[in-house]
Amino acid sequence: MDSKDKGLFSMHSGNGPLSYVKNSSYQGGVLEAAKAIIEEEIATRLEIPNNSCLCVAEFGCSTGNNSFPAMQTIIEAIKYKYQSSNLKTPEFYVCFNDVVSNDFNTLFSSLPLDRSYEVAAVPGDFHGRLLPPSSVHFAYSSWALQWLTEVPKAAEGLKSPAWSGREREEVYDAYLGQFERDIESFLKCRAVEMVDGGIMALLIPGIPDLWDPQKESTVVSRVELLRSSLVDMAKMGRLSVAKSRIFNLPYYFPTADELRAILQKSNIFSIERMEILKCGTFLNIDGHVACLRAVHQNMLAHKFGAETIDETFDLLKKKFYASPVYADPSKDKTIMIVAILKHNNV
Repeated sequence: MDSKDKGLFSMHSGNGPLSYVKNSSYQGGVLEAAKAIIEEEIATRLEIPNNSCLCVAEFGCSTGNNSFPAMQTIIEAIKYKYQSSNLKTPEFYVCFNDVVSNDFNTLFSSLPLDRSYEVAAVPGDFHGRLLPPSSVHFAYSSWALQWLTEVPKAAEGLKSPAWSGREREEVYDAYLGQFERDIESFLKCRAVEMVDGGIMALLIPGIPDLWDPQKESTVVSRVELLRSSLVDMAKMGRLSVAKSRIFNLPYYFPTADELRAILQKSNIFSIERMEILKCGTFLNIDGHVACLRAVHQNMLAHKFGAETIDETFDLLKKKFYASPVYADPSKDKTIMIVAILKHNNV
């Protein structure tokens, strides 16, 4: 695949902040694969305080289905470290963060009854400050940091959803630049909120350096199919041509090298470990369509009207079935990048 196609998405709801929607089919397998990494890094790198309480924060929690197993893993690993160090186990507090429009009612109503921590909701954009200084000991974010704060200006001026040549390169650079600025903003805010020696675990969906779109798929290629479905709907007169041409989504899926280069610029956090995990879904075509619909349905309905949703995703399903790539789950080359960062006293 051309390097300028690798991480680019070009859709945006245009109607304010979105919840950091997570793909549960990816999340389950990824967390299981990342569990050993998180446990090992807590055991070897987390500097535990001899305090009466300890705070864990998740940034981009959604409604909790994928958050609760992650929080259980983190807290059990920290508990074990306290016990191994012959220190009294503190009280645990978990701060669940997502944008203000997130369904926190569902999150709180589905909290595990046997949890060993108290909880608080922290609504707000995680690219800004959210918590008191030096209050967080372990920060966690999964399947959320790919969302951008805005569509780059270079994409807003596009007259057609089909880019080519120098124009596409400029848009690619603009998206990568926006992703970098947003990650830097996220880290700058967490640098104030986290204690010295605190650990951050970031699980960010991405794509490999090289993949063959004729024989393989990624999350990028699947959204490109959705975008092409919108274009076809417009050609059939079912959607506004003008709206379909300027409809952009604010997210970017990096390669591991792109993410590493951005994280290395931080003078507050050091990269302790980076691993590339295969997402390894077992989704069939219907599963892929269902996931795309779950993430995009509300924003598409807002932009184009609820009456177009069924037809759009029926067309998308036909596009999936027309390509043998999507019938074989082993052809999915989407990756999850696990980055373990440590807050340094500088």
